[in-house]
Amino acid sequence: MKNFKRLIASAIVLTMAAILLAACNNSGRTITVYTALENELIDRYLQLFNEQHPEIRVNIVRDSTGVITARLLAEGENTSADLVWGLAATSLLVLEERGLLEAYAPVGLENILPQFRDSANPPAWVGITAWELAIVKNTVLAEQMNLPPITSYHDLLRPEFSGQIVMSNPASSGTGFLAVSGLIQLWGEEQAFEFLDALHENIAMYSHSGSAPARMAATGEFAVGISFGYAGVSNLNRGYPVEVIFPVEGSGWDVEANALIRREAINPDAQLFLDWAISQEVMELMADDYAITSIPVRDEIPAGYSQNPIEQLLPNDFRWAAQNRERILQEWSRRYE
Repeated sequence: MKNFKRLIASAIVLTMAAILLAACNNSGRTITVYTALENELIDRYLQLFNEQHPEIRVNIVRDSTGVITARLLAEGENTSADLVWGLAATSLLVLEERGLLEAYAPVGLENILPQFRDSANPPAWVGITAWELAIVKNTVLAEQMNLPPITSYHDLLRPEFSGQIVMSNPASSGTGFLAVSGLIQLWGEEQAFEFLDALHENIAMYSHSGSAPARMAATGEFAVGISFGYAGVSNLNRGYPVEVIFPVEGSGWDVEANALIRREAINPDAQLFLDWAISQEVMELMADDYAITSIPVRDEIPAGYSQNPIEQLLPNDFRWAAQNRERILQEWSRRYE
């Protein structure tokens, strides 16, 4: 309940911010975009859109997956969002069930790999990248503390890691949810929660965002962060002393996807943005950062990732995860909050 209240409070703050943004630009062509993409990626990708469409102002509202999802559910048909850019497909399925999405087939849809888009025609959502669980270990701390190597989820249960692991809260973080959902689909619910019970004994804290555990491991606040591939690799590329580990059992994962929000009057510039978001130029940019893009644009995998990224992904039933999301989060919160 406390966590839900925090999410609603965050949603209210974001709503006020969006209203202020709209008030500052009450003329001309404007779209409001809700997103859970990382801030540095938003800035880089949007630079291209702004160059190609300087006549359109883009108001960005950014937060973690759980907060954006809670906000859209709370706002319902009164939302200020025109579209969602880079939100977990499992969250978009929840929004679709509530009737909050408008089906739309963006230009270039035929190039999207089938497993990374809604199967309906026109689709309710279209993926842009896949992001997968990764374990980020600070190599300096690991050497100082004589920590054992990590190759498997079960290595995280070793007593040497007591108080040295950070994980994101699945109620607020899409990464946290894909971690829990992935383990349940890997082992079954009973065994997965037995593992999480044991892991909880070694957890120092649960963070709000999915990238925070990687950042905290990189800066040496804790030795290990349960995060996702991009967050670990980006810190590695910045020169931090980290090892990015993809568990031998496979990684839980989700699709960062786009969707058009159902509104009384659809803004055509929102459709234009969704066309742009799966264009070749954008996919080329995303392939610099992610091992898996929904449109394959190159063969080489960015350094630091698993070199067989598709094979690293655990089987994932998105619709099952969406339908059971609330129940799983309630059980997680009951046990660990």
